[in-house]
Amino acid sequence: MPDDDHPHTAIARRLKRAGGHLETIVEMIEKGRPCAQIAQQLQAVESAIESAKKALIHDHIGHSLEETLKASGPKGRAVLRDFRLVAKYL
Repeated sequence: MPDDDHPHTAIARRLKRAGGHLETIVEMIEKGRPCAQIAQQLQAVESAIESAKKALIHDHIGHSLEETLKASGPKGRAVLRDFRLVAKYL
């Protein structure tokens, strides 16, 4: 089980909440709730998943790539800086 301080623990919690919310949306569909309400809730789940994906990617950049690129000196640090800049737009 992941350590509570590990960034992936927060991502897992976020995804579990989104999963529970998705189950609620299925119930809304089965109960015939208005499409506008369902679409709004689907948008919220989609945003939560997108946010979790971004957090995972940025965590990977911050931990895995950073060590490798910093070890390669100034050129590696420049590559890391550029990569982080581009990754903001994911």
